[in-house]
Amino acid sequence: MIAYLNGKLSYKSPALVYIDVQGVGYEVQISLNTYSRIQGLENCKLLTYLHIKEDAHTLYGFFDEAERHMFLLLIGVSGIGANTARMMLSSLQPEDIQRAIAMENEKMLESIKGIGAKTAKRVILELKDKISKTKDTGHQISVTPNNTIQEDALNALVTLGIARNVAEQAINKVLKAEPLLQDLEALIKKSLKGL
Repeated sequence: MIAYLNGKLSYKSPALVYIDVQGVGYEVQISLNTYSRIQGLENCKLLTYLHIKEDAHTLYGFFDEAERHMFLLLIGVSGIGANTARMMLSSLQPEDIQRAIAMENEKMLESIKGIGAKTAKRVILELKDKISKTKDTGHQISVTPNNTIQEDALNALVTLGIARNVAEQAINKVLKAEPLLQDLEALIKKSLKGL
């Protein structure tokens, strides 16, 4: 197993890179998410996963552990291959996929090319428990501070008995008006006023 590669990027495209590690060039399949993070880099370290099939050995690369962890969860779902998992990670951020699974948001998963209603249901069914276990053990996929405050505010409003979709709209409205707002209490109060 190759855990990671650290070297010079000799070729970059949105789907794959060639990474030169001490004179040996590795072809690594990547998602658009990883591509956007390495675009301006000449040298980088990519976490990897070696996918072995009868007819090919394919190396997949990830900019961070959150993306690799989500990739491994996705390929563990029956009917989801490595290319489909890469497509999912190209369409949505790892934390967005995690959130869609946790909230059982089939529509968000169906918005990904190649994912139909049955596959979206299967992903949610097979990964919902695994996602909640990773949250419990502290291996939760990191999210930006803004998303954390947004999630905390949403949980607080839902606990107060407000419908989830109504609460989300109220929070999004406040954050759109004040994108730099970092005070959880203020966000909750302003969202409540907007209801």
